[in-house]
Amino acid sequence: MSQKFPEPTVGALILDGKDRLLLVKSPKWKHGKWTVPGGHIEVGESARQAIVREVKEETGLSVKPIVLLLVQEAIFSGEYYKPMHYLFMDFLCKAQNSAVKLDKRELSEYRWFEPEEAYNADVESYTKNLLNAYKKFESGSSKAPSYIPASANKKGT
Repeated sequence: MSQKFPEPTVGALILDGKDRLLLVKSPKWKHGKWTVPGGHIEVGESARQAIVREVKEETGLSVKPIVLLLVQEAIFSGEYYKPMHYLFMDFLCKAQNSAVKLDKRELSEYRWFEPEEAYNADVESYTKNLLNAYKKFESGSSKAPSYIPASANKKGT
């Protein structure tokens, strides 16, 4: 393996003007499960800058990060197409519009879900954790950000 250090990445749980949540499909996640847009943080870039850039590149949407909802570790997840060690910084973002234009390289499909639909959608485990964190945040039972260590992601490791 050529990776020497964990790689910091960002993910975006995006709300549109109707409070629907955007979920996407990526060939990088196995079994055709729903996930969220996101990607790597570039050198010299803040996590907030990275999420705005990644969402724009992958979906064409302009977003405003609202809050860092969740930090997760993914250590050699069997759900991902290659064994890597990632630190996921997952933001809740507000979309300026809902006209998605997928880049077709990173993402293959998208759908706007009502929150209750999203909670029951066939998502990979890290997105499930993010949706659970969002549900707790929205209900006021949890303050952001939350942290989920790799050992709590047994399904994905």
